[in-house]
Amino acid sequence: MPIRFYLDEHIAAGVALGLRRRNIEVTTAADAGMYGADDASQLAFAASSGRVLVTQDADFLRLHADGAAHAGIVYCRQGTVTLGAMLRRLVLISDLLSPEEIAGRVEFI
Repeated sequence: MPIRFYLDEHIAAGVALGLRRRNIEVTTAADAGMYGADDASQLAFAASSGRVLVTQDADFLRLHADGAAHAGIVYCRQGTVTLGAMLRRLVLISDLLSPEEIAGRVEFI
């Protein structure tokens, strides 16, 4: 089974569109009715639905360090890459890693 992504509210809608055009399963905080939810709830939602959280919010790194269970986190520091580069890196992660390989890990892009 391939990786499924959950994009929090900090990720531009164009990234979701680009992933969908490549037939990569993705949902957003807005799609899931989670827009504005606190970080712990966002991470719990992603984990319970088996989705890798994609974020630019460093608070999720703290949740990971505190031992929160999750299906994987992809972190991109805001302003460090273009949307196109972010999309290419997410496609690469999807192509190279299985859900089991990324579970409980943080990937930095």
